[in-house]
Amino acid sequence: MTRPFRTTLATATAVAALMASVPAHADTLQIVMQSRVSVLDATLSTSHQTRNHGYMIHDTLLAIDADGELRPQMAEWEVSEDGTAFTFTLREGLTFHDGAPVTAEDAIASIKRWAQSDRMGRALMPRVTDMRAEDDRTFVIELDFATDLILSAFAKQSGLPLFVLPARLADTEAGTAITEQVGAGPFRFNAELFEPGVRVVYDRFEDYIPRDEPASGLAGGKVVNFDRVERIEMADELTMVNSLLAGEIDYLETIPFDLVPMVEGNPDLIIEIHDTTGFQSLYRFNQLNAPFDNATIRRAAMYALGQEPALQAQIGNPDFFQTCAAVFGCGMPYEFDTHAEMVIEPNPERAAELLEEAGYDGAPVVILQATDIPMIQSIPVVMAQQLRAAGFNVEVQAMDFMTLLSRRSNRGPVEEGGWSIFLTTWHNVEVQDPIRSFTVTANGPDAWAGWPDVPELVELVDTYLVTGDPDERHELARQIHDITLEQGVSVPFGQVVRPTGRRAGIDGILEAPVPVFWNITRD
Repeated sequence: MTRPFRTTLATATAVAALMASVPAHADTLQIVMQSRVSVLDATLSTSHQTRNHGYMIHDTLLAIDADGELRPQMAEWEVSEDGTAFTFTLREGLTFHDGAPVTAEDAIASIKRWAQSDRMGRALMPRVTDMRAEDDRTFVIELDFATDLILSAFAKQSGLPLFVLPARLADTEAGTAITEQVGAGPFRFNAELFEPGVRVVYDRFEDYIPRDEPASGLAGGKVVNFDRVERIEMADELTMVNSLLAGEIDYLETIPFDLVPMVEGNPDLIIEIHDTTGFQSLYRFNQLNAPFDNATIRRAAMYALGQEPALQAQIGNPDFFQTCAAVFGCGMPYEFDTHAEMVIEPNPERAAELLEEAGYDGAPVVILQATDIPMIQSIPVVMAQQLRAAGFNVEVQAMDFMTLLSRRSNRGPVEEGGWSIFLTTWHNVEVQDPIRSFTVTANGPDAWAGWPDVPELVELVDTYLVTGDPDERHELARQIHDITLEQGVSVPFGQVVRPTGRRAGIDGILEAPVPVFWNITRD
């Protein structure tokens, strides 16, 4: 009891000082997110915190509602009879934060920049034969084949959502960060009060005109009921929870699993799961170097690494996790359980047999551990124990996630600063099909980190892109799932949902795969 109390007092002092430095505002929502936001350019990073920042200040052409249905957001659309041409019409009254109207040219420039980085955009843009503005509010996109994937891409909720920026900013090269935070969304970025690593302040954009229909998922009317949202950056998990307990903040995106008992039963706090779709944990092997340049050794590791022991150690409460062998996510349209025996239950005996068969010589295995991601920070330690039990020579190297991202780009062997396995999470909506998911990329040096080279998998994904037949897509997704596991391209490691905390009286939080702060009220 002593430690939380002392931490609460320290936190109260720090937060009070922070709040005193902010000009008084009529009504401010205080929030703390899972980790800090370090990149503000929402087209430059797949970081969920960058994405969350993007949804505050930007809007999207299309959106997905709470029932998974595609809805117009900034634009309505029409499709030609042959399914190859799409006409988009922006709704009236759309305005950027700098006062300029949103035009078709802005939308086109935003699409072009987004498509240089997003996996769906990169797949579709080579098939675009024309993209042109018809007038200030109307633009047309023509492709060389019939597909509905262009709509799915424009409405994607996460990964790299298609946010609409002013053309003067969207014309910035995709690899160069945009430094001016101007969007057409329901909040304005307050640059004067921005303190990196300390706080991010968003003010209600008074000229934003919400859609008429009620908010649902990420679609519908984005009605803002607070003058200001202040995001306070906190690194210490206990500090976050104690700030919520002390009433210093209104909302905590993720209550660390081991600290949930501190919050349970408190009449002033409510624990909820607003995102029931959840996250897929997964790991990738470095296939360029020993020992995982050998497919048999990869399969040995997969047999050794059963999911539940690590998930139990990390999360504990089964309300927040489930085992899952589906490459495209459990509960998602392409849920398959082929090869589940390789990844669900640990089988060190079978793993040892495969190691002997492959002639494993004790080559070191380095697992990268991100210590600041609550959903996975402890899992690599258990993975190491399971691999050692099967006969692997394993070392865990701990670091923060940003350092891990840098380290992950090293393609050399472990003795030159390389790595063997890294664990990460994707939201299930980011991996739900072969076109949007980075986890099935297997085109060698151009693939996602791990760099598997499986030409058959690349061909199947390309075929999935061009077919419009739902049954054929389903069969192709099944084949891609099977090969992904057979070759150890990416390996699912269960699914997790996160408990979110809020003060009683904070209502209207939407059920969605992204935390958003419109529609929220305070009693």
